[in-house]
Amino acid sequence: MSLSIHIPKILGAAASAALLGMLLAPSGSHAEDHPAGPAHWSYEGHDGPEHWATLDPKYATCSGGHSQSPINISDVQQSGLPPITFDYRKAAVDDVNNGHTVQFQLANGSAITVAGRRYELLQAHFHEPSEHTVNGKSYPAEVHFVHRDANGALAVVGVLIAEGTANRTLSTMWAYLPKAAGETQQGGKSSGFDPAGLLPKKREYYTYSGSLTTP
Repeated sequence: MSLSIHIPKILGAAASAALLGMLLAPSGSHAEDHPAGPAHWSYEGHDGPEHWATLDPKYATCSGGHSQSPINISDVQQSGLPPITFDYRKAAVDDVNNGHTVQFQLANGSAITVAGRRYELLQAHFHEPSEHTVNGKSYPAEVHFVHRDANGALAVVGVLIAEGTANRTLSTMWAYLPKAAGETQQGGKSSGFDPAGLLPKKREYYTYSGSLTTP
């Protein structure tokens, strides 16, 4: 099984992108990572989201939970949100093709702090097109940064991506993409990966209490 990574306008030879607004979705989930789980699942058909809860007992929250991601962001309140402090550092990564996307698993050292609470960065991955929409508008792609605090709670920062100028960080990442499901590109080759290169210059953000977007 192979994985086709599209995003032709964004992640072509020039790896060009305009990094737009951010979202912060603290999740009630507690997990080691952003796992696919033992049962086969997909984003459509008989294994799609409306059936996830029936695929494996571990996925029961998909029908009985009270939080959901992604969402359409339409009604926004000015609430004086505290800034997200990013402490992202260059690190080696393992690039893992999990059959749904390529997941960039980072070495320890990067983190965010929100309202005094620190979350360590675990991994980053892409969705094409964007999972979230703003006033009904979808974007060509979205990158998710998955973090975990000392108690195991997760927080996901999403960055919406549109076509733009060449992005050096994307070019570096895409040079070592594993093509086949289950394939891993070990970290030494992309040791210069700096996750901060995928953050927008303006750090204002939307936030809501959500969930993971996999079972």
